[in-house]
Amino acid sequence: MSLSGIKNYASLVKFAHTVFALPFALVAFLLALQEPGVHFTWLLLVQILGCMVFARNAAMGFNRYADREIDARNPRTEGRDIPAGRISPRQALIFTLVNAALFVAVAWTINPLCGGLSFVALIILLGYSYLKRYTWLCHFGVGAALCIAPAGAFIAVTGYLTWPIALLSLMVFFWSSGFDILYSLADEEIDRVQDLHSIPQRFGRLGAMLISWAVHLLEFVLVPLFLIMAGRANPAVSLTDFWGIAAGVFFLAMLVYQHVIISPRNLSRLNAAFFTANGIASIVFCVLVYLAVLL
Repeated sequence: MSLSGIKNYASLVKFAHTVFALPFALVAFLLALQEPGVHFTWLLLVQILGCMVFARNAAMGFNRYADREIDARNPRTEGRDIPAGRISPRQALIFTLVNAALFVAVAWTINPLCGGLSFVALIILLGYSYLKRYTWLCHFGVGAALCIAPAGAFIAVTGYLTWPIALLSLMVFFWSSGFDILYSLADEEIDRVQDLHSIPQRFGRLGAMLISWAVHLLEFVLVPLFLIMAGRANPAVSLTDFWGIAAGVFFLAMLVYQHVIISPRNLSRLNAAFFTANGIASIVFCVLVYLAVLL
């Protein structure tokens, strides 16, 4: 495959957007290593990262395949790789199937539980693409797809789930659902024209912003609970010291920031609210949690 072909596939799956879920998977991986009897291996880390990459490639590749006609009718998305002709629908579908198969195969090499759960994960990862055809709750499908990452990483290491990781997954669920509501503001009118469902299309721009705020306000409960419960569940972990508190405060501050920089009358900074603010929030949160645990 040529360099341009690789760039096209990277563009197809928006590889840069891995900054949303991957840092939280790495947080879960670190916390799993603190569990009794668990030891770090490079092989397991590579397996988890492989599952992350293959699962996300399958999800995004299928999303672009499923939405190819919708994207072609949307001025904002008509330049995407399939409508623009850089990748054919057949190539996108093959890409999806290959990555889905690799995801399942690698999951099975970790342990049978991960292998079995990989099929459930695929149903969520591929199925969310169709939700906007039927319900304005589609944004929570995005949240469900992303919140799999930390739970999956923890189960891959330990074979079980704990309350702190469940809280971390809920954090990711409401965080990503909320910012997807904001991101869909850009398609409010075109969704009406194409008879697609979304919260902005159903409740209008102001209503969508208020709902996104309400969803993100839940983080002000979930984040402190996660930091506290992580230490209570495992004495080897303390996330209520300086670095842990800094992680929570910074993450919540970035949530506020993305809401402040846009308004119903001005969406010019929507991309900054969606990608920049959330990408920085997830990466910094991960780094500060690592400092809290390792120091």
